[in-house]
Amino acid sequence: MQFYVTLFISDQILIYNPIELGTSLCDKTFILDIRLSLNDDTIINLELQVINQHNWVKRSLSYLCRSFDTLQSGQNYKRVPTVIQIGLLNFTLFPEHPEFYATYQLLNVRNHSLYSDKLRLSVLDLTQIPLATEKDRSCQLDCWARFFKSTTWEELNMLAQNNETLKDAASTVYQLTAEERIRMECEAREDYYRTQEDIQNMIDETNAKYEAATAEKEALTAELARLRAWIKEQGYDPENI
Repeated sequence: MQFYVTLFISDQILIYNPIELGTSLCDKTFILDIRLSLNDDTIINLELQVINQHNWVKRSLSYLCRSFDTLQSGQNYKRVPTVIQIGLLNFTLFPEHPEFYATYQLLNVRNHSLYSDKLRLSVLDLTQIPLATEKDRSCQLDCWARFFKSTTWEELNMLAQNNETLKDAASTVYQLTAEERIRMECEAREDYYRTQEDIQNMIDETNAKYEAATAEKEALTAELARLRAWIKEQGYDPENI
């Protein structure tokens, strides 16, 4: 069962409450930043991820498959909706293949023919704005990325000066954050991300210390082996020294 509240309705777009509960006690409870329906045949999940928790690939697949499996008993498979999962990430998902905006679909591994256009995963990397292509810029994806990266009202206003859509978005953000309840929720979310970042930093520091200790141990072991070999070359038995 899905519990949702309609927040905004137009002829073509329907935006839901971002909380989607598990279908059983054993299911994961997912919290999406926003979930919307286009023309009642396409579902779009939007998720902003600030801290790299090293689980985005599996999380995004879980979001995508949960939203795709929505047919009720007796419904025809022709009613299966197109589902698009879009991640706005403040980190590079695949450091070996950095890209500003990337889209993934089910393809044949040999000839790359498309299996189905019903499932799609997209990633907008907020840290790779300089890699935006001409097509990305023509769709103003780079502008929106800078909008999401902005940390002050001055930055938002500067971006929105010559862009009516961004101006409306900045105005909406300002009105929402002016409300005490929304502001407190935003602060709680920011505190959560800070805590997660602190935990990640502690893990990174511990790993760095472990790697340094391991490297030092390996260096001492190599030096000891070298000394034993030298002693043996001198005609002595290193085990008796």
